[in-house]
Amino acid sequence: MLNMDFSQKVQVHTAAELWVPSPRAGVWRKPLAREEQEHGHATSIVRYDPGASFHSHNHPGGEEILVLEGTFSDETGDFGRGSYFRNPAGFVHAPFSKEGCVILVKLHQFAEDDEARLCIPTETQEYQTLSEGIEILPLHQHRSERVSLLRMASGSRLPLEDFAGVEWYLLSGQLSDDLGDRLGDSGSWFRAPGQAAVTASEPSLLWLKTGHF
Repeated sequence: MLNMDFSQKVQVHTAAELWVPSPRAGVWRKPLAREEQEHGHATSIVRYDPGASFHSHNHPGGEEILVLEGTFSDETGDFGRGSYFRNPAGFVHAPFSKEGCVILVKLHQFAEDDEARLCIPTETQEYQTLSEGIEILPLHQHRSERVSLLRMASGSRLPLEDFAGVEWYLLSGQLSDDLGDRLGDSGSWFRAPGQAAVTASEPSLLWLKTGHF
């Protein structure tokens, strides 16, 4: 198991991690949290080399994807950087990438009654003003679970004390806590049972998930 104690804070600077091979040639991973080697709960950064593919499969417990670089494809189309997916249990596809891509993937983490399939091209969507210096793009909500993208201006502060369970992937920028301790740079993954607030030390974009564990 890897980082499966949800009572502990975990912070990983993914750029410093090594790529490890998956069972499929040309597909590489940086595991962030994993229940078993090839089954159960998993959060990873995954890289497809140009032309790499997976056989047709589904994901018991669902599959959540954010395309970080390149173009990710399956039978339903080609999806560029910023595409956000939720593929529920029972959805079957054979993913591939002609030019190569890097994606954030979360497996086997859907609530049993969360059956929504989503594909959102986030880079063409309009953000809403959340507070001074912060814009939000809501992506998904189910019960207490909320997923969104946030743009934070330098110096803006995001309160998080109302949420039990906080996770983010920092796409760009830098975050710190109220004590000034750094909580991540571009490419960092963070998960904690709770977090009082974060402040953007520079203009930042983060994928944020709350209330899910």
